[in-house]
Amino acid sequence: MKLNFVVFLCVLMLSSCASKKDIWYIQDAGENNTAQINFQQTTIQPNDILKIDVETLVPEAAEPYNKIGSINQISLLVLQLDGYLVNKEGLINFPVLGEIALSNLTMNEAEVKIKDLLVEGGHLKNPTVRVRVVNAKVTVLGEVNQPGTYNFSEQNITLLQALGYAGDLTINGKRDDVIITRDVDGVRTITHINLTNTDFMNSEYFYIKPNDTIIVNQNKPRVTNSGYVTGLSTLLAIATVALSSIIILSR
Repeated sequence: MKLNFVVFLCVLMLSSCASKKDIWYIQDAGENNTAQINFQQTTIQPNDILKIDVETLVPEAAEPYNKIGSINQISLLVLQLDGYLVNKEGLINFPVLGEIALSNLTMNEAEVKIKDLLVEGGHLKNPTVRVRVVNAKVTVLGEVNQPGTYNFSEQNITLLQALGYAGDLTINGKRDDVIITRDVDGVRTITHINLTNTDFMNSEYFYIKPNDTIIVNQNKPRVTNSGYVTGLSTLLAIATVALSSIIILSR
């Protein structure tokens, strides 16, 4: 009976320990250390807020088409409050031109569309149009050091960058099953990513899209500890008390 109890304690202690296979990222990096990078174009979606700048050789001619000034003179909050909100039909209300459908277009495609409307309508000659999303954000939840929602201004950020914003996974984060939820074109997808090998770097989820949610669940040792005891020190204390009790009772 004493032997069985000791074996049980040993098994319980071992089950609460994590190996390097549970913790290390991209463990096959040595086998896949070179790969072609395929950048993904982000498309405009409902609830995006756009900053649209129109410029011409005659600045005064473009003034009616610009709502706010230089990006260096204003804050991100002002950009968001005064930007163009894409409604649920994928439309924005643009000065002079009225409603323009931009949903599912890339930034470059939106720029070309607005430019063509300005030129073909006889409004401006050879304008330059720039379109940017100013409310791009990603939410990171679960076993990370700083869970929360993070804004980003780049057109492309990677999954690893997004996790970096959240201070990286804790030691208890489940690295082989990170969940990403994504809403694009009215369709929600949920996928599972394994950070311990390089396969995820070649998937469409390596690059984060605005409004993605990343969920890092607890790994097995953390779940085990939550169900039984809180750590190795507690296990050792329980083992010490149990062995002491066995010794006393066996005298």
